[in-house]
Amino acid sequence: MKPHWLRALRRRWMLYHLADPHFAFMYDEPPKSEWVTVDCETTGLDVRHDRIISIAAVRIVGNRLLTSQRLELLVRPERAMTAENVRVHRLREQDVAHGIDAAQAMRRLMDFIGSRPLVGYYLEFDIAMLNREIWPLLGLRLPQPKIEVSAMYYDFRNRQLPAHLRGGTIDLRFATMMNDLGLPHRAAHDALDDAVMAGLAFVKLRSLL
Repeated sequence: MKPHWLRALRRRWMLYHLADPHFAFMYDEPPKSEWVTVDCETTGLDVRHDRIISIAAVRIVGNRLLTSQRLELLVRPERAMTAENVRVHRLREQDVAHGIDAAQAMRRLMDFIGSRPLVGYYLEFDIAMLNREIWPLLGLRLPQPKIEVSAMYYDFRNRQLPAHLRGGTIDLRFATMMNDLGLPHRAAHDALDDAVMAGLAFVKLRSLL
């Protein structure tokens, strides 16, 4: 962990460069034992060219996933949906046509997250997609700590292995992880379902690690 003075210096630097002071709260100390699990569905897997079409975020407090405190957004993409997109996400062109624009979605999401750490399954991709939309608004990226549940699961499973087998390959597929943890798994790609499943896995793994 960085020393307090270094964290304070970094926070001052970030706030100085923040394009919209409304979002200064993202650099505050997070509420104790609170997180936000987040997931995005996109038009594809190319961070440079594809677009976000839906976002879901759910708050976690202690060992509880608070599905009543959630955010669900449909985002109107700048590029047309393909048949493959519709098959994967079940969101049609007419569905996302009524969504909000990406800038409005990012502002609502940041207000919802606050300074809470972010939780997700293969979160790096979602964060990259979000940061691409947030950068023009703030001149900075999401500053919150990021927690990858597949890395937590790897650590958990790795500890169960004999010493001479540790550090090897472990099946990190979502279905495998959820089944192994005794948690419900839904195969369909849906931002809210995926955010809830990642949040459940996070809560369970925190109790096991």
